[in-house]
Amino acid sequence: MRTDPHLFKQGEAIQNYEQKELMTSGHLACPGCGGALAMRMALKELGEDLVVVIPACCWAVIPGPFPYSNMKVPLMHTAFETTGAVISGVRAALDIQGKTETQVMGWAGDGGTFDIGLQALSAAAERNENVIYVCYDNEAYMNTGIQRSSATPEYTWTTTTPTEFPEASPKKNIDRIMAAHAIPYMATTSPAYPHDLMAKFKKAKEIKGFRFIHILASCTAGWKIDSARSIEVMRLATETNAFPIYEVEDGEKYTINIEPKGLPINDYLKLQGRFRHMNDQQRESTQRSVTKNWEWIKKQASNS
Repeated sequence: MRTDPHLFKQGEAIQNYEQKELMTSGHLACPGCGGALAMRMALKELGEDLVVVIPACCWAVIPGPFPYSNMKVPLMHTAFETTGAVISGVRAALDIQGKTETQVMGWAGDGGTFDIGLQALSAAAERNENVIYVCYDNEAYMNTGIQRSSATPEYTWTTTTPTEFPEASPKKNIDRIMAAHAIPYMATTSPAYPHDLMAKFKKAKEIKGFRFIHILASCTAGWKIDSARSIEVMRLATETNAFPIYEVEDGEKYTINIEPKGLPINDYLKLQGRFRHMNDQQRESTQRSVTKNWEWIKKQASNS
C-alpha cells in the first residue's frame, strides 16, 4: 500500500494557518459547517490570485448578499448546473488576457456536482481544462431543505426520504467517475484533517490541467449533530472507512493519505440523527458496503 508522507506535515499546515486570512468573519454559515471550514483552509493555500465560481448551493448564501462578500478574492455566482462550463469560460478569458497563472476554482455542493452539474463537470474534465473543481459534499440538498441527492448514503433520512422510506440507493461514487476521466489530479479530503486538506490544495495549485477535489463537509442541520461535534463526526467518517482519504494521479496512480483505524461503522452512524432509525440489518449492510469500497481502494493503491 502506497502512502504519501508529504501530506502529513502538520507543523507546516499550522504555520500556513497563520497566513493572511482571505475569508473574513461575518459570513452566514451555520455553526460547525464543514463547508465553511474547508473554504477558509483552501483559500489560505490558493492565495489572492484566484477567481472563485459558485453555483446555487449553501455557499451561494454564505458569503453574504450582493454586493457584499466575506471573501477577499473575486467571486462569481452562476446557475446550478453550469459550474464546469463557467470555470472553463473564465479560464479562457484569463488566458486571452495573459493571466495564465491566475487560478480558477469552481466550488459546488454535491447536488450541483453529483446531479445537476455532472454533464458540465464531465465535459470540462474530458477537455482537461486548467481549473480546480471542488465539491464540498454534505450528502444532500441542504440549502433548499435537506432533500436527498445522489450523494446521500443508503438508508439516510432526508425530508424527501423520511424514516418510513429512507434513501434506497447507495451513494454515487463520484471519485471513481472522475478518476475514469484520467484527469491529472483527483483527491478526497476533509476539514477534520487540515494538514491533508491544505497540502492537497497546495499540490493542486502546482498542477496544470483539470483537478477535482472532493471534500466531506458536515452539515449540522441535515446530519442532525451537535455543532460542537462536527469535526469529530467528519473524522469518524474516515476512521470507519465511510469516507476514505486518498488521491489519484492521471487516473491510475492511487495513494492513500490517511490510514484509517477501521472502527465499526456504527461509531459514525450513532452520532447522527439522520441514521437513528436504522436497524441492525441496515447497519450490517452499510458495514459491508464501506468495507468493500475500502478494500477496492487498497487494492488500487497496492498496484500503483
